[in-house]
Amino acid sequence: MRRIRLGVNIDHVATIRNARGEAYPDPSRAAELALVAGADGITAHLREDRRHISDSDIDALAALCRKRGRPLNLEMAVTAEMEAIALAHRPHAACLVPERREEVTTEGGLDVAGQHNRVAPVVANLKAAGIRVSLFIEPDPVQIAAAAAVGAQVVELHTGAYCLAVRERRPDADRLLAALREGAAQAAALGLEVHAGHGIDYETVSAVAVIPEIAELNIGHFLIGEAIFIGLDAAIRRMRALMDAARGEAAA
Repeated sequence: MRRIRLGVNIDHVATIRNARGEAYPDPSRAAELALVAGADGITAHLREDRRHISDSDIDALAALCRKRGRPLNLEMAVTAEMEAIALAHRPHAACLVPERREEVTTEGGLDVAGQHNRVAPVVANLKAAGIRVSLFIEPDPVQIAAAAAVGAQVVELHTGAYCLAVRERRPDADRLLAALREGAAQAAALGLEVHAGHGIDYETVSAVAVIPEIAELNIGHFLIGEAIFIGLDAAIRRMRALMDAARGEAAA
């Protein structure tokens, strides 16, 4: 079974920085440490309200990733402003996500089926610029089919509901994991590369990483939180080891 990639989201390093309005901690420094620790790429979400990552962060992260030869995955809302920023920076990938000003974090997946006419032109424009386009969606058959229909190359399946169910010891965790498995299989059958992310921690990562169609996990908040206690390098190395062990056990 192929090795699964790890994308590290460094948004909440910027959250800590912005809490005091200082220049530290520096998200670019966190990104460099993450790459050394075993991350395969860096993810950052430039929100419309700039609550954590800033435009200058994207400048710095794009330069760093180019220098290191690693991909930058720019998470972005489906807006003209964000499309223009992506086209200016030409990140390796752009992941289109839903965004509401009042939400604390991304809540649920993008409604691709309901917003086909809004999403499709943005997908086409980004692809024409050589940017790999991913859509952050629920593991729902209708949304997965819609993602293929608008021309996306990748889907990132929202794992938040499953991870929360595990943490709360709810009986529907198995059903939610089965939905992720079925969604990954459907997406792969449609020719989409499959990623997954949101809410993943040490307890939940193995069950997601073992799904054979998933090529990449994007993990951020948990790793930044764990870094407070054991350091970012150790937090990422442990996550990387759990992902590799899950794939190794599945292949054995």
